[in-house]
Amino acid sequence: MIWVDTILQGILLGGLYALFAAGLSLVFGIMRLVNLAHGDLIVCAAYLILVLVTLLGLPPIVAALVAAPVMFASGWLLQMHLLNRTLGTDILPPLLVTFGLSIALQNALLEGFSADSQRLPAGAISTASVKLGDLSIGVLPLLTFASAVLVIVGLNQLFYRTGLGRAFRATSDDAVTASLMGIRPGRIFATATAIAMLVVTLAALYLGMRANFDPAIGPARLIYAFEAVIIGGLGSLWGTLAGGIIIGVAQTMGAAVNPEWQILAGHLAFLLVLLMKPRGLFPRTVD
Repeated sequence: MIWVDTILQGILLGGLYALFAAGLSLVFGIMRLVNLAHGDLIVCAAYLILVLVTLLGLPPIVAALVAAPVMFASGWLLQMHLLNRTLGTDILPPLLVTFGLSIALQNALLEGFSADSQRLPAGAISTASVKLGDLSIGVLPLLTFASAVLVIVGLNQLFYRTGLGRAFRATSDDAVTASLMGIRPGRIFATATAIAMLVVTLAALYLGMRANFDPAIGPARLIYAFEAVIIGGLGSLWGTLAGGIIIGVAQTMGAAVNPEWQILAGHLAFLLVLLMKPRGLFPRTVD
């Protein structure tokens, strides 16, 4: 039962990593943009929620609902007025710009909030649990995993059941031809990034309620997100969820053997999958 509990906790942890990765997978699937500032944007959203909780006395969930439109607008403006200018056949400009953005965000957060760790007050939900036979499962990890599944389902429905999704797919396949049909690729890309920021806000909420955060943790969250995306296959949203679960299970099993092996085990699982399936488990792009 110890190992069953370990695997179950790893699956639930994988839901958090899938939330980290879903926005990254979305942006890459549509515009082939590798956003190196993605982890720092998650941390920014966590601090925004913290400010709303502290200044207005809002519960974290309500604060996240208030922060979501702000992050949506920020993502739209960031893509429309900065990142769209870097897109092209050369992948280097987006990498350099988003790397610079990552450094700028980290330093801005450090200046504004200091290096002290912070945490969102989760209240009773942080210790609540449900019994499943001999197992005790935390309510907060369950909510995190359920949210990840709902996000993946929602994004897939958006892609394949809506007019906006058709515009996403058309622009991803051929932006020039799509523009001849009346689609404005720049606005489509901005909308995609704005939607990704909504997912980032949800990821930030669960990150802040489950663990401490500080201005410097963004790159580590980015690594987990990258690994989940690559394990699942670039552009595959369900693959992203599978990748997050694989990393989460590897980490909890590594920690069960030796607490010092937790992070290493996740990276080793990533390398093992990459050796066996260089294109990921479900390699495809949004089509």
